[in-house]
Amino acid sequence: MEQYELDAVKRITTRPARGYRTLAVRGLTPVIGAEVTGLDLTRELSDEQLTELKTAFLDHHVLVFRDQDISVEDHKRLAAAFGELRPVNPPPEHGDPYILEVATAPESANVFGNGWHADGTADAEPSLGSMLHITRMPEPGSGGDTLFANMHLAYDMLSPKLKELLAGLTAIHDGAHAFRGHKIPDGYEPPVSEHPVVVRHPETDRPLLYVNPAYTSRIPQLSADESQAVLDLLFSIVPNRPMLACRVRWAPNTLVFWDNRCVQHHATYDYYPHTRFGHRVAINGGPLKG
Repeated sequence: MEQYELDAVKRITTRPARGYRTLAVRGLTPVIGAEVTGLDLTRELSDEQLTELKTAFLDHHVLVFRDQDISVEDHKRLAAAFGELRPVNPPPEHGDPYILEVATAPESANVFGNGWHADGTADAEPSLGSMLHITRMPEPGSGGDTLFANMHLAYDMLSPKLKELLAGLTAIHDGAHAFRGHKIPDGYEPPVSEHPVVVRHPETDRPLLYVNPAYTSRIPQLSADESQAVLDLLFSIVPNRPMLACRVRWAPNTLVFWDNRCVQHHATYDYYPHTRFGHRVAINGGPLKG
């Protein structure tokens, strides 16, 4: 690796460990993800627990909670502690408008999320984050892990000259891209939005790379060929740099909470023809700024 790449990794991996009073946090990798223990999510958390949980969330970007046999109301209450709940779009025909059922049928040839992406980046104000609670797993040993990548570090590891090129550029995010290979629901108009290629996290002000192959279609400041070349380069960063990512191995009653603003994820579909089921709740975010 180049020296600027090593320096970017060292800035994260040499941070002093943070102490917690009301919970325990164990990192999954040196750069992203942590398992949180000591909390019962069936109960309303205290102010101190929430403060420490929010600190861990900003530090690690992906939090994993094991053995949490929670109800839908418990799930929504925890999410609401971080912000306004985000309605499912397109809305479900039946059931709770804030609960997305994540279900894989035995005959599914592919599933949404089976590729690197961040959720809903075509929205004008993408979500703050998502909480996914898996209750039913594929057959033992049949896969279903989710990978999560740190997009702060993806940006930090770019060369200074490439950072100069990306500064001030925007990208078009098209919701129809996510439906490639799937039918767009009747009456649903996929959103299209323009966001900076490099945005700053609204709570930490840290820069991050904000393009993904599921939604990002072009960079309007460049010619079509230049745009595709730059996007192909940026899209290749996450799959070609395993050090950016952590792997979460699911088990029944595992809940994972990720920061959709600075994390991409890949829901690995390697368990055909088995099934998986869970509920996801998303939290509203705000406008993205470069």
